[in-house]
Amino acid sequence: MSSSQRTLGIGIVGLGFMGATHIKAYQLARKDGFPCKLLAVADADADRRAGRPPAAGNLDTGASEELLFDPSQVRGYQTADELFADDDINLVSICTYTDSHVDLATKALNAGKHVLLEKPVALSADAIVPLIDVARKSGRLCMPAMCMRFWPGWEWLKDVVTKSTYGALRTARFERLGSGPAWASDFYRNDARSGGAIFDLHIHDTDFVHWLFGKPASVSSSGSRNHVHTTFRYHTGPASQALITAEGGWSVAPSGGFRMKYLLNFEKATIEFDLSKEPTVTVYHPDRAEPMSFACLGGYDMEIRHLIDCIAHDRRPRASLEDALAVTKTIEAELRSIHSGTTIAVG
Repeated sequence: MSSSQRTLGIGIVGLGFMGATHIKAYQLARKDGFPCKLLAVADADADRRAGRPPAAGNLDTGASEELLFDPSQVRGYQTADELFADDDINLVSICTYTDSHVDLATKALNAGKHVLLEKPVALSADAIVPLIDVARKSGRLCMPAMCMRFWPGWEWLKDVVTKSTYGALRTARFERLGSGPAWASDFYRNDARSGGAIFDLHIHDTDFVHWLFGKPASVSSSGSRNHVHTTFRYHTGPASQALITAEGGWSVAPSGGFRMKYLLNFEKATIEFDLSKEPTVTVYHPDRAEPMSFACLGGYDMEIRHLIDCIAHDRRPRASLEDALAVTKTIEAELRSIHSGTTIAVG
């Protein structure tokens, strides 16, 4: 990225685990020459506004007791509205609870800010539709933070599937399992607010299935909103003759850790991703195992750099609100399938 690009003033709304993750990603991007600078944060908690880090999440993102930022150099606002009124802010990361996403993103867009909006955008497709209209009229970008589209070994898999590198796809299995979040339990344990694990965790794999193969024709799901197993069915494309499944949930005891995996069988090879292994990705050929290596930056870093680049060059982001709408419709179909015990067409 050219140093001559206009530097984007960055604001972060919500300084929990994801807010802290976004801060670190912007700071590293700036260090690596991307034209961005953290200028302001907004949170009701005074300690967080002073840069003190929150509790860690499922993934190790290098949390420490060091301050996240220098509070003498970063403005601290009690409310999002105050931050949105700051004319120096060009791009806002919204990292608050799900039930505030649409309202805050609407305000930020109407204030002339670009937005990186943490997932899920909302718990219903109907809630996302008006936000799409707001974003279109604002002339600003609003990218949902679908981080698996940028994750090392997952971004590469998209290219493998698109190019049929290893021949026809036969099966694809995704797994994302952990314990329920120990932080903000009042929110996460309230399904009406968080949507449960199907919206907090499994959504990553539903989105990735969409990115790989497009919208499924139908889904067949079992379990509950806090542990779901889904079969995605397609009538056309590379997945039409393949078995595509995903399992996700808060069903592992806290001592069991977090599991993130995929296993895809192709005509000529099998590909495995396992977060607990090193290397995380291996291609199994008929006669040998081929370990794969990828750039050290994670999905959170890459999604932020991608959005900065899209703003600088007026490009469409890899993930859009329209994508979030389609994924949410699929999750709604998954929930209906769980409740009815039948296969449900995706609208």
